[in-house]
Amino acid sequence: MMVDHMRGKNKGLDIRSQETVFDGYFRIDRYCLRHEKHDGGWTAEFSREVFERGHAVAVLPYDPHRDEVVLIEQFRIGAHAAGLDAWLIEVVAGIIEPDEAAETVARRETKEECGCILQRLERIGHYLVSPGGASETCQAFCGQVDASQAAGIHGVAAEQEDIRALRCDFATAMAMIADGRIANAAAMITLQWLALNRQRLRHIWQ
Repeated sequence: MMVDHMRGKNKGLDIRSQETVFDGYFRIDRYCLRHEKHDGGWTAEFSREVFERGHAVAVLPYDPHRDEVVLIEQFRIGAHAAGLDAWLIEVVAGIIEPDEAAETVARRETKEECGCILQRLERIGHYLVSPGGASETCQAFCGQVDASQAAGIHGVAAEQEDIRALRCDFATAMAMIADGRIANAAAMITLQWLALNRQRLRHIWQ
């Protein structure tokens, strides 16, 4: 299918005002705006709240020798609010601080959250987490590790983190997606990427 028209960045966007309506652990901004419609007209002016929490990195630690991935399990209030199990099986992730490189975050968080040292790092992609109401983006990576290092409980106590490291073979991880035990975007995206690139990584990383 051919795409015959793609709008340029912010073309046809008219921001009338922007204000911060909440500033706590996270921030919420309210925008009043209108934008150009596909038929060439303009919408009426309307408002939207945007959840601001910064930008994140996600890392899938993978051991090509053992064909194992390292996952983590931790409490998530958002999962509870959605009516799901509040303890999620995830991949390593962390927020990018100002002037910090995504790769630096990947290495730091992998050590903090599962006890592993990244040996190699391959970029997967950069995506919007929930663009309907949040500005957050995520830079996703797959990193080579020695999975035998992954064990125990991790996290930063001052941030109330209580993170359990989990080792599992690749086939088990994919089965966890299929049966719903893995139910978060970062883990699903990175594991599906690994499914497409696993043989290549096992070749170049060994």
